[in-house]
Formats: sequence, C-alpha cells, structure tokens
Amino acid sequence: MVPPSTQFPERFLTLAEMMNISDQELARRKQILEFGPEDEERLQKLADVSVEYAQEVIDAFYRHLLSFEEMKAFFPDSELLNRVKAKQKAYFIRLTQGNYDLDYVEDRLKIGAIHEQIDLPVKFYLSMYNFYLREVWQHIFAVDRDHPDEMMEIFFSLMKLTFLDISLAIDTYIDSRERTIKALQQEAIRELSTPVLPFREGMLLLPIIGQIDSQRARQLTEHLLLSIRANRAKVVVIDITGVATVDSRVANHLVQTVDAARLMGTKVVFSGISPEIALTMVTLGIDLGPVYTVGDLQRGIEHAERLLGYRVEKVAEAGPPREAM
Repeated sequence: MVPPSTQFPERFLTLAEMMNISDQELARRKQILEFGPEDEERLQKLADVSVEYAQEVIDAFYRHLLSFEEMKAFFPDSELLNRVKAKQKAYFIRLTQGNYDLDYVEDRLKIGAIHEQIDLPVKFYLSMYNFYLREVWQHIFAVDRDHPDEMMEIFFSLMKLTFLDISLAIDTYIDSRERTIKALQQEAIRELSTPVLPFREGMLLLPIIGQIDSQRARQLTEHLLLSIRANRAKVVVIDITGVATVDSRVANHLVQTVDAARLMGTKVVFSGISPEIALTMVTLGIDLGPVYTVGDLQRGIEHAERLLGYRVEKVAEAGPPREAM
C-alpha cells in the first residue's frame, strides 16, 4: 500500500511543456516560417506518393551515412539498422499527413531527444534533412511534370515544415545540454559552498554561501552530522553571513539540524544572521531553542572557544619595528 502522505503528480510533463512550447509558441513558429493552412493542404496531396518513395529515400540516405566510418558505431548490427530505418520511414511519411499540432511537436521532440541521448552529432542529424529534401525534390517533380510551378509550391511547403522540425530537433539538443550543465553547476556549487571545516580540536566551522533550498538544506545536514562524528566535534559554528533569505521550510530544517547535532552531544553557534533573516524567523515563529547567536563569525568563533574552555588574551601591543644597526 502507498502511504497516505505520499503524493504522486497527476501526470508527468510532456517534453513540449518542459521546453515551454505551447499552442501559442507553435503558432508563432509557424508564423515566422509562413507556414499556413494552404501549406498543410499541399502536403496532404503528397501523402500517397510519400509512402511510395519513403523507403527508397531512407535506403539511399543510410547508404550515404554509413559511408562515414564514425557512424558505423551507432548501428552495430543489421537488426538495429532495420528498426531505425522503419522509424525513420514513419517519421518522413508523417510529414505529409497534416494536423501539425502539439502532438506532432511532441513526437518530433522525442525523436530529437533520442538522437541526443545516443550522442549522435548534430552535423549528421542535420545532414539527414538536407539529404531528404534533395532526394524528395526529384520524386515530387516527377509527380506532375506538366505543372512544375505547382510542384515547386508543394516542395516549398515541405521545406517550411522540415525547417520547423529542424528547429525542434535543435531545441532538444540545446535543452538537454543546458539541463546537464545546470545540474553539474548546481552540484559543484553545493559542494563548494557547504564545506565543513575543522577549525581546531573539537570545533567545526560551517560557512554557508548562496541560496538555500530544501534539497541543499538536507545535504548540508547530512554532511555536517557525518563531520561531527568523524571529528568528534563538541561545538559547531554555522555562519550564514552569505545567505540572503530563507523560507519556512529551510528555517525549520536548520532547527532540525541543531536538534540532530545536540543529540550527538554537539553545541551549535549561529553567526551572521541578517536583519532580514531574523525578521523572517520571528514572523514565522521559528525558535532555535537553546542556541547561541552572534552577529558575525569572529564573535561566533570566540564564543565556541569559550565553550571548549579556551581563552584568548592579548599579550602585548606590537611595538614599532626596530631600526637596523
């Protein structure tokens, strides 16, 4: 049984939704390409013909593609190659079946995402469209040689739709790379901005920099507790000078961090709480409990040293430098 508290989304986002491609965005792209209802009508005239020439075009394209040594690695056996050809054939036939709505876009995005996931170079992916258009033109022109102007109009409509597909394919490559880079950056920032530093025997220092969300707060707590055990820390100074704001979830998570540290026999000192964060915590009714708070990191370290039994005294004023004899 699924616990009552567990909530699942009613549905997962489509690729189009994840990439912010709405009906309005699709209409705008068609407008830029000057692709209208008359183009859809022209393309549907090719529906029967495209079924006839699709296989011939696909076979010719893959002969061309596999003439490049680096592409053979993507198709190690004939069974895989035949499956890809079948999907590619269906892809090109779909170009002439009309109804170029968000379902059409979603199908195109999925194909682009698959090619990106297998690391198919963009140059080869785009070459497919170039090859297709050059091959298809010959078949379109052969349909009615007596009316070349009409056949040219049909071909231009196909070019418009093909360029719509190209834009969607490139979007999937860009979106996937951006998500990968963003995830790596966020992970690097978390690692760099939440170091638990052994300051002296029995004392740890945790300076937090940047925005704190719930995920980062959990990671911070886990990292801190592991460091407390590994270093046998008695006092931890958590400095949040570099944190601009916190929400109620993060504030509560900080309280849980303090409680968890206390259960491990460690006292916590907070330093660098800004007026904005202090006001937020008071407004939300967040109580840090028996936790000592100070305005800056230096005072936090001094208080932590006193808790450990250390005393820092100024021995003497530094005198002027001696003159050389």
